[in-house]
Amino acid sequence: MSLEVNVRKFAVNVETVMHENGPVANPPLRIGAAYAVVENPYAGRYVEDLTPFMDALKPLGKDLATRLAEALGGRDAVQAYGKGAIVGVEGELEHGAIWHVAGGWSMRDVVGGKAIVPAAKTVAYTGYRLPVPLFHKEASYVRGHFNSMEIGAIDAPKPKELLYGLVMATGSRVNNRLGGLKPEDISVNDGQR
Repeated sequence: MSLEVNVRKFAVNVETVMHENGPVANPPLRIGAAYAVVENPYAGRYVEDLTPFMDALKPLGKDLATRLAEALGGRDAVQAYGKGAIVGVEGELEHGAIWHVAGGWSMRDVVGGKAIVPAAKTVAYTGYRLPVPLFHKEASYVRGHFNSMEIGAIDAPKPKELLYGLVMATGSRVNNRLGGLKPEDISVNDGQR
């Protein structure tokens, strides 16, 4: 059984960070989020098998990833990624977890990457903003790329909706200087180091 994905709206937001009270970044960091607000077909009831909706969401995940990657300069410009979900209050946290495959794997198809796609999810009221973590897409131990960006909308998710989002960045935190593995030192290629 397949389910239809009813999208109410989507958005793409990109920030350009020039500096963080220190030297001007060259190039500046570009960090962005793309999200879609969709109807929750499981709102208000328990359903045992959620995989039909997970499968139905895969094209939406790929579409959002493509839009965001293009806004940041293309696949090769993206160095870090993450995903998040805000479930309206008539849903359950597992409805947000549906996005792990639909959003995460779809994003990897678009921008590549071996590292785990970090995630955040919650059940919340309309207008809630969720900080979503980012990791370097090739090695999750690249400390300078640990970052976050908020997703959310003032009118979403309504109680029977879901807000699914992806975040990406073109580099590390501006002026990161706390050591650890650097992108040029990734050698194991196992998604961690």
